[in-house]
Amino acid sequence: MKILTCVLFVFIYSLALSSEDATQWMKYEISFSSEKEYADPIYDVKDFRITFIAPSGRERIVRGFWDGGTTWKVRFCPDEVGAWKWKSLCTDNKNIGLHGQQGTFECKSNDNKASIFQKGSLIHPAGKYYLAYNDGTPFFWLACTAWNGALKSTDEEWEYYLDHRLKHNYKVIQLVTTEWRGCDKNAEGLTAIEGTGHIKINPEFFKRMDRKIDEANYKGLIVSPVILWALPNGKGRQLSPGYILPLDEAVLLAKYIVARYQGNQVVWTLGGDGKYYDDQEIKWKEIGRRVFNEIDHAPVTLHPHGSSWVGELFVQEKWYDLMGYQSSHSNGEGTVNWINKGPMSKMWSNLKPMPYINMEPNYEEIGFRITDKDVRNASYWSLFATPIAGITYGANGIWPWLRDGESILNHTDAPGTTNWRKSLDFPGSMQMDYLYQLMQKLEWWRFFPANEMLASQPGNSAYNHWVSVLKKDDHSEILIYIPEKETVTLFNPEGFIYDAQWFNPVTNIYFPAGMSRDPSPVQPSKTGKKGVQVTQPVHVSGIKIEFEQNFGNDMVLILKKHMP
Repeated sequence: MKILTCVLFVFIYSLALSSEDATQWMKYEISFSSEKEYADPIYDVKDFRITFIAPSGRERIVRGFWDGGTTWKVRFCPDEVGAWKWKSLCTDNKNIGLHGQQGTFECKSNDNKASIFQKGSLIHPAGKYYLAYNDGTPFFWLACTAWNGALKSTDEEWEYYLDHRLKHNYKVIQLVTTEWRGCDKNAEGLTAIEGTGHIKINPEFFKRMDRKIDEANYKGLIVSPVILWALPNGKGRQLSPGYILPLDEAVLLAKYIVARYQGNQVVWTLGGDGKYYDDQEIKWKEIGRRVFNEIDHAPVTLHPHGSSWVGELFVQEKWYDLMGYQSSHSNGEGTVNWINKGPMSKMWSNLKPMPYINMEPNYEEIGFRITDKDVRNASYWSLFATPIAGITYGANGIWPWLRDGESILNHTDAPGTTNWRKSLDFPGSMQMDYLYQLMQKLEWWRFFPANEMLASQPGNSAYNHWVSVLKKDDHSEILIYIPEKETVTLFNPEGFIYDAQWFNPVTNIYFPAGMSRDPSPVQPSKTGKKGVQVTQPVHVSGIKIEFEQNFGNDMVLILKKHMP
């Protein structure tokens, strides 16, 4: 029954795509029949683009793509209700099946209740540090990493995975769209391309990807497709298109993938795990410019390799909308300090405003050394190091779509790694849901880093005791993340009185902290009946706020200005 339901979802969605009328914020497809069958379609047709004219008169330009034989298509996401017009242009202007075609269609409103279909596609509002829906509503990025999910999953598996992520407030799925070092072919044994110096596209490969991305969207999830995996070292790197393909071929493949999925609800990850600096900087800038600068497109980012920073290099690129980074998979001093003291925390206020998102912090269970605590630490530290935009979760059994008895291709084999299905219920996976719920209780987009409020930073003495502070610009609300037992003193220059509340990120429990303006300092905590910790109140004295975090795990203290 689950498989039948999944197939029915995709069937209904596909009918919506090919019907005469379009639906706002949903993929709309137009098919073209070429007058000739090209021997080398992506080389022989230099450009095939369509201009869509909205009811308001606004024009949007996108590319079409070859879908096998003489079939060409364009996919588009209409953002206005009403009568649309379109016209095609092909560099082979003698091919009247592709060049000079024109038409109209009616776009109706969308009755799908998912936020993405009611509030509209994601954008990066100018001057903001977060993504938003088209209507301006701030969007908190909570993503799950399923690099191989669309490549390997059965219909039943994919539906189970998507439903589980939805239930636990995940909003984005990060996945890879081609073969790469972690998956050399899809479940049908197909690859996206043949060759390297001269490539051939395999449309049949992408039809599986179509179904998987369509279903994720239909359920209300946004997909962040990696277009060109690009890690320049490690076993299997020759499988990754972003590493092995010459510039022109990388551009051709990227243009094809963007054209194929531009009608979906996506945020593009142009390169995956790549080196985008030094000798590779010009190449990746050129790929981005050629692929995106002449068309309308969804937000674009890069996924750099671990602990690498490309902020100053790419922030001024017209096509670049989101500062993605990867802290990688360690709870050691170097990684922790890179998150808390590294370039993101130092540079965000000096560069053009855009979202900063750690797209690959600690994978839970990787190397059997990363626990839910390490996942929480990396996630909260990352969120608090820059203006809040979001975070990505990963588990070492989910990203490779690992089943019992399987090995992870071209990566360190880890016998005993929990399979993808069971990994979904890991503690850290659930605790990201709690984090999302916390953010939804706040105007999170108004918070900015404020570690200068600390009288002293415990993390300077013990790196894993780093305390992180966020505040609203009017000091009306303050968030403090305290990873270990600690006595903390904050400056309170406005002299505000606050209501205090503790949030436990392990249990999702909130409880009042109590406030004291007694002149006596914070006293050591005591243990109450049955070992229950008795917390001292948050103490305000003059322009200082002092409190003790005396719990058995990391905690968040929420201070809100007292309203008489």
